[in-house]
Amino acid sequence: MIVQNLKIFLQNVRKNLLVINTILETHNYFNIILIQEPPWSEIRKIPSTMSCDGEPLMGTCHHSNWIAFARTPSSGNDFPRVITYINICLSSLCFLLHKDIFNHRDISLISFINNDVCHYILNVYSNSSHSALKYLKDTEVNIDNVLLMTGDFNIRDSLWDPSFPFHSSISNDLIMIADSFDLALSSLTNPGPTRFSDTVGESNSVINLMFLRYRSAELDNHSILPDSRLSSDHAPLLINIPIFNEIIHTSKLTINSKSEQETEFIKDVISNFKTIDTSNIEDIEKLEQVVNLLGSIVDQAWSKNAKKLKVSKHSKQWWSESCSWALNTYRTARSLENWKSFKKMVKDTKQSFFNKKIQEITYKSQSPWELMNWVKKRKLPATEAIKFDDRPCLTPESLWNALHSSFNTALHRQVNFSILNEVACKLSQGWNPFSRHEFKSVISKYKDSSSPGPDRLTWCYWKIIIANDDCLSAIINIANTCIDLDHWPKYFKVSTTIVIPKPNKLSYDHPKAFCPIILLNTLSKLIEKVIAERLQFIVTSNNFIHPSQLGGLKFKSTADASIALTHIIQSGWTRGRATSSLAFDISQFFPLLNH
Repeated sequence: MIVQNLKIFLQNVRKNLLVINTILETHNYFNIILIQEPPWSEIRKIPSTMSCDGEPLMGTCHHSNWIAFARTPSSGNDFPRVITYINICLSSLCFLLHKDIFNHRDISLISFINNDVCHYILNVYSNSSHSALKYLKDTEVNIDNVLLMTGDFNIRDSLWDPSFPFHSSISNDLIMIADSFDLALSSLTNPGPTRFSDTVGESNSVINLMFLRYRSAELDNHSILPDSRLSSDHAPLLINIPIFNEIIHTSKLTINSKSEQETEFIKDVISNFKTIDTSNIEDIEKLEQVVNLLGSIVDQAWSKNAKKLKVSKHSKQWWSESCSWALNTYRTARSLENWKSFKKMVKDTKQSFFNKKIQEITYKSQSPWELMNWVKKRKLPATEAIKFDDRPCLTPESLWNALHSSFNTALHRQVNFSILNEVACKLSQGWNPFSRHEFKSVISKYKDSSSPGPDRLTWCYWKIIIANDDCLSAIINIANTCIDLDHWPKYFKVSTTIVIPKPNKLSYDHPKAFCPIILLNTLSKLIEKVIAERLQFIVTSNNFIHPSQLGGLKFKSTADASIALTHIIQSGWTRGRATSSLAFDISQFFPLLNH
């Protein structure tokens, strides 16, 4: 799919949850949705160690089709009054929230990359005191390529509202702010009011505005949809902003679980594995060739059996045809009774859907514990711009440099092996060849749900492959050769790194708020695990490990550490002594090691 324009939708929803839910559900053909005055309310109670009634979980509307960009509230009364939704299909454009530039509850500055250039979109809500405009006026920034500044500015002025004969002094500030971003006031293609008053004697007004680039094609080309405002008193605004063509991948190759393609994929891998001669690998070059051939077999089998799956948009599971019908009925008649009928239909549909879900979970193996996922605090995506060396990372290259410099600090650090001279020498011991039992025992402990590496072979697949004697013999020969030649093949070092945000961080604008997860090719992990099991048996049986070492050992756990600490404390009590403990954590331990 080629994206040539950004389709942008704007509306003040006046804190109405049903209105914003309906917009997100039915407006999938838009790329960006800019909302003013979103609803923030108590969603539910979450378990708490402080209160038996639980703590209130405050939040706004989220949808699987959209990525929500909103400033994190600093207190209970500081909820943002603007929120930006980006269609998930455009995630490759690297949209970011810039709290580092404008940190205000009524301002949302979003950036994205197009044609290797960083562009900005500004979403503003100006209340009756115009605190957002005063903040923008007093804040000195130097940003280029602002495509759009829009929102509910709460200003009536003859410049944009023909029904209002006066000029407001605050309008001068607004025009000056827009001019500083090289923006000009855009006129509607279908002029009319943007706010419809429900108060008798009060006229409709134009207070929702758009400022676009000077002399741009989109200037004076935005429109209003007065019949699509639902129950809000503000009508939506629409604008198409042209961008350089962006190719968005809407399909991917995949093999569905328990499908015919999956069965054929495993059959092809096994049949080709058995043809490889691993009985006479004499040198490192031959070992590399054999292991690379294994990788080629997997890639060819995957390409042969994988199906192209279209990445579609996922609506809320509870939304039904009845909801769509009730919504269309309200849009046609626009009566209060139809709006109430629509609200009732949505409520009844959601209740029926989740009651059915609860019934299904009741009879599953995990039973009610699966419902705990419904009451946990929602993990929101990290949407803030990461700062490194006091500069925001606005391009993939700068982001890569920031993450690489943070997570791989010991890459070229020399390792001092002389420290091993302090270890007392022990009698050398021969290394016996690996057995079939070792591999089958190790792989039986892996969960089928574990994520695979670049080779796409899950542990579920490997359990089937290893059940074949010829395949298992080939893998054992490769593992024994790695030990004999003292060499670890390059293919075993290939990995995919997934960077995930650490939980419960107040801000995600620095690299240390994230954690890298490394997914190696699963064959290398299998052989590593077999070697680790063998080494642990050798060192424990020969008393190489201190008795106080409890971490990373079989049949040892945190319960053993607790029992040992409790024993030490009680022993001190019997002697009339007090026991002190010192706990410390090594910051950034993993990145500081040269792997």
